[in-house]
Order: sequence, then C-alpha cells, then structure tokens
Amino acid sequence: MDTLELYRQSIQTLITEYAEVRNSVKDDVEAEIIFDEKRDRYQLIYIGWDYDNKRRIFGPVLHFDIKDGKIWIQWNGTEDDVAEKLVGMGVAKENIVIGFHPPSLRKYTEYAIG
Repeated sequence: MDTLELYRQSIQTLITEYAEVRNSVKDDVEAEIIFDEKRDRYQLIYIGWDYDNKRRIFGPVLHFDIKDGKIWIQWNGTEDDVAEKLVGMGVAKENIVIGFHPPSLRKYTEYAIG
C-alpha cells in the first residue's frame, strides 16, 4: 500500500470508529462522516439536538487534511490522542502535524512542525 493510501485508510478508519460509537447512543444527535478524497479533507461532525431539544448541536469533532505528504490534524474535539492512534496504524510521527497548535509550539511536540 502506498503512503497516500495508508493515510486515507487510517483517517477514514479512525473517523468511522468514532462515528459508530457516537451513533450507538440513542438520542437526537447524529455523527456525520464527510470524506473528500479528491481534496484529501476528512471530517466527523455532530448534528442534532440536545436531550431537551432546546439547543442545536452542530460542529466538527475531528478534522484531518492530507497535504504536502503529511496528515494535518486540524481539529480534535475528543479527549483522545488521535495522533497516537494514527501512529498505531502505521503513520510515522514525522508525517503528522498537529495543525490546531500554533506553529511556534509545534516544535515542542513529537510530531512534524509543518
């Protein structure tokens, strides 16, 4: 498997797993998966209503891009270290950018700076 295909498969697997867990909860919030392989953008968003149906739920939970040969984690709204999960799937740390950290702080992580 080539590198780009590994990146795509890893991201899609990760997002799908989170969506399946969220959608196993019986309430009015749906986990929606968005995969754009043409532009290599991948998101998991939540859509619905809170338990009292008084507040709209809509927003990203996970957002990944593949650009310049690296996976960019643009948003992680989970409590999990999704970068480490990607490493466990075979993605090298030097090919993961924590995009939601300011560029000046990325050098202090174990991951790529950009």
